[in-house]
Amino acid sequence: MLVFFLQPIAFGSWLPRIPDVQQALGLGPAALAFTLLGLPCGTLLTLPFAGPLVGKIGPRAAILYGFFFYAIAVSLPAFAPNPTLLFVALMLAGSSISFLELGLNVQADAVEKSTGSLIMTKSHGFWSVGIMVGSLIGSALAAIGLAPHWAILLVAAINLPLGVIVALLLPLVAPEGETKTEGQRSAWAMPSWALLGICFFVFGITMTEGAMADWSAVFLREALGADGGLAGLGYSVFAFMVATGRFGGDTLKARFGAVNTARICGTLALAGAAILFIAPNTIAALFGFAIIGLGVSVGFPLAVTAAASLTDRPSSSNVAVLSFVALCGFLIGPPVIGFIAEHANMRLGLLALVPVLLVSLLLTGRLMVKQRAADHNPEAEIPGVL
Repeated sequence: MLVFFLQPIAFGSWLPRIPDVQQALGLGPAALAFTLLGLPCGTLLTLPFAGPLVGKIGPRAAILYGFFFYAIAVSLPAFAPNPTLLFVALMLAGSSISFLELGLNVQADAVEKSTGSLIMTKSHGFWSVGIMVGSLIGSALAAIGLAPHWAILLVAAINLPLGVIVALLLPLVAPEGETKTEGQRSAWAMPSWALLGICFFVFGITMTEGAMADWSAVFLREALGADGGLAGLGYSVFAFMVATGRFGGDTLKARFGAVNTARICGTLALAGAAILFIAPNTIAALFGFAIIGLGVSVGFPLAVTAAASLTDRPSSSNVAVLSFVALCGFLIGPPVIGFIAEHANMRLGLLALVPVLLVSLLLTGRLMVKQRAADHNPEAEIPGVL
């Protein structure tokens, strides 16, 4: 749980500084949206190689080596002197993040199976707390006037030895392979309609998460005139509520069921998006970010469980498809919002989240979990903590 908390802090400190880098490079919303594509592009390009590599060297080694690569790569975007190099730097950052987070998930899965303790959901909750803390640190360093490149480099340099020390304390356990069941279709077969419904549900959730990460600070600055550390508080509030929702998600699911929990949260996400569109000031906007964070918090974990419960193929194959669609949500959402903002304004840009969140709400019935005997935790197949 501690290593999950430490991993996203340096990246979280970058998020509040996006408007500063945008201003320094003279980028409009559309140009910024294009450069931000570097992060998910790096992630998608790394996924085919990260899995076999983590399986070969083991999750603890992946975490150790990953922290060194990550500390360097996450510091590069703020040093970029032009948009092209910013895109490349974000690709390297996305590559390092996907590799390190895959190691974290595989390690957590191995600990669960070796100890019998359920820690995966709580570990993801601590990841949300970590990125919130990182964004708060980034906002504080912005408030005191420290330049973005030195601020992020400072956070990464302090975070690196802490991450390495905690990684060295992790147990040496190897994840087990997933057993195959007779009668299942090939992993290369086309996804079932049931799986596609779950994927379309999660697309709106992750598109919203990506939009909050990339555009919350820009929205507060351009639409409401917030500056300095205040502009970075939007994502901090959002991340805090995501963590809150994840820590309490199991309780809600036990009481109301997966489908009803998703419907309650989906309604909250839509309400939060509406609040952002009409927000007259920063306080109202922060309330909107909080409601959206709570609304999308449990969507992805519920979708993973539902996809893994399908019996047509191995659960790892279904969850891998879900993971790809989730990453596409991160990939497509921010540039769509940027292009709309370029030709209209940031309020209308964020309003683009309403249709996809409405689709997610309509598809919550697809999250009905089917009982399935399995000895593998499907969340370990996710190449990235979402």
